[in-house]
Amino acid sequence: MKVLVAVVVLAAVAASTEGAPGLFSFVKEAFQGSGDMVRAYGDMRDANWKNSDKYFHARGNHDAAQRGPGGAWAAEVISNARETVDQWRGGDAAASAADQEANKWGRGGGDPNKYRPAGLPSQY
Repeated sequence: MKVLVAVVVLAAVAASTEGAPGLFSFVKEAFQGSGDMVRAYGDMRDANWKNSDKYFHARGNHDAAQRGPGGAWAAEVISNARETVDQWRGGDAAASAADQEANKWGRGGGDPNKYRPAGLPSQY
């Protein structure tokens, strides 16, 4: 919840130069993109599938970025925050770099299925 509040506040600040209609669109996209990221994380936890981490990173970022600039911005902020926290907790730098590669791939419009592991149920 704290991340969502931070995303909203930062979205408002980042979009303040766009004027009221632009600000509304940016914030709306950021909210929707944040939801896409949360949904991908929940699906990853629910699937609990070996080697699926990069797929869900790419999918969450892809779905969020499809919302527009606000969604792409939210995906980048959330992804960077998640990787920073992982590093603080002693996470593997190589794994973090691979996650960031998948994040950028998805945000850039790349097909998340590039990272889809064999046998992952079709509901994901």
